[in-house]
Amino acid sequence: MSNRVVLDGPDILRALRRISHEILEANEGPENLVILGIPTRGVELAKRIVEILEAIEPNQIIEFGILDITMYRDDLVNAEREILETSLPISGIDNKVVVLVDDVLFSGRTVRAALDALTGYGRPKQVKLAVLVDRGHRELPIRPDFVGKNLPTSVAERVSVQLLGSDGIDQVVISG
Repeated sequence: MSNRVVLDGPDILRALRRISHEILEANEGPENLVILGIPTRGVELAKRIVEILEAIEPNQIIEFGILDITMYRDDLVNAEREILETSLPISGIDNKVVVLVDDVLFSGRTVRAALDALTGYGRPKQVKLAVLVDRGHRELPIRPDFVGKNLPTSVAERVSVQLLGSDGIDQVVISG
């Protein structure tokens, strides 16, 4: 099995900076913006995006949260998975622009679960999707608004995002 690094630390930082600028441009600024990370690596990516946004807009506090989607998944029938805590900003998500952040977009099922989970917490004005890697092969009609890197892959290949906070290194690896 061969492993190929397709993004390294500086590449990931550049992608997150670009995504952050695109988020601000699409939202016409930081007002009414909530960045929600989808566990596990989407949370670290979301935190980094918030840090970049706050560096770009130093007089603004960007609202951040964590959206656990475990109970909304339809593709974990027999698998056990730890249920994590959802943590939303105190002001909630009603009438806000919510940007969901995840590491890899593949089938679209994680995003569908996240949309289902959001409905239990309020009604955002708009929901957008930011992903570090879009590898194609969608099973559902879901498309990201902000993409760090499009990686055409075969279904047999595996895309692994490794981040400093959880893996000790920043890189995206394709194996298979």
